[in-house]
Amino acid sequence: MGAIAISAVAVVLLLSLLHVKSSNAIGCDYFQGSWVYDNSGDYPFYQTPNCPFIEKQFDCQKNGRPDTEYLKYRWKPTRCDLPMFNGRDFLSKLTGKSIMFVGDSLGLNQWQSLTCMLHTSVPEANYTSVRTGGLSTFTFPSYNVKVMLSRNAFLVDMVSTSRGPVLKLDSIEGGELWKGIDVLVFNSWHWWLHTGRKQPWKFIEEGNKTYSDMDRLVAYEKALNTWSRWVDTNVNPSRTTVFFQGVSPDHMNGADWGEAGAKNCEGQTKPVEGANYPAGPHPAEFVVERVLGGMSKSVYLLNVTTLSQLRKDAHPSVYGHGGHHDMDCSHWCLAGVPDTWNQLLYAAITTKTTA
Repeated sequence: MGAIAISAVAVVLLLSLLHVKSSNAIGCDYFQGSWVYDNSGDYPFYQTPNCPFIEKQFDCQKNGRPDTEYLKYRWKPTRCDLPMFNGRDFLSKLTGKSIMFVGDSLGLNQWQSLTCMLHTSVPEANYTSVRTGGLSTFTFPSYNVKVMLSRNAFLVDMVSTSRGPVLKLDSIEGGELWKGIDVLVFNSWHWWLHTGRKQPWKFIEEGNKTYSDMDRLVAYEKALNTWSRWVDTNVNPSRTTVFFQGVSPDHMNGADWGEAGAKNCEGQTKPVEGANYPAGPHPAEFVVERVLGGMSKSVYLLNVTTLSQLRKDAHPSVYGHGGHHDMDCSHWCLAGVPDTWNQLLYAAITTKTTA
């Protein structure tokens, strides 16, 4: 079978896995839908005072956010219902296993969300939380489950040299840490946009060529291709399930959601209505889909981009960054949107383990 045919088969398998089926709605796409207000009492999944380990930058209520309506929205797929998150069931299915989030502070956002969701589901279960360097490990000893976070904003390697920090697009030695993990959830995008003093590298390196800078989408795709080769080479699908968190959008321009007078997300209290985002698909989303479509190993895309684009109301705004009143329209309040990402993760994991 030629390389093109293999890729085609991989794409078909990938699409069948990404569109998780519900028993009463064959072909339902959990990632297409809209946000609906739900005052049933089921949302949010937790109250942040019950999560003593949550980082202050995500605790918008504690930081003084006056409105609470953003906590009551539920993601409703167009043709079916998303299974309700069941933390006890989640832990039971992962007994004796480890799940690791690998990525930037949006991965931290999702990891913190999941630890809160699980702790709230089993409040009687003891837990430990340890951070060693860039690795954080949250453990439920009674279930023998580890929920881990590895800070790695670019997935590929960043190295210190006499010339300054170098981003190596074709090197991924950090991948040694990912081996042997049962569930891997990767993300990367946010830090690729940083320029000026916030840009963490001085040079970009690929092979024997060095660049002072590069088109960021081009560099992003090169890095993801390096990551995809690592997955194809090192992951045993019978042992490890791999997810990629779709691109998490920011809301720094009201024109993107049809409100030209809005400079950013400050003061936004309601989602965008309907299922479509006025600005259209995120350009980095196409890069992710293209890279995943060319892989030989199956990677489950948590395609959260569009559903997150609709939530212009759910960022910390001035109620984040540890309570300092600068503007954050990139991360998400907790409780909030990352809880839905984890509800989708739960649906994918439980569907796979019961299939």
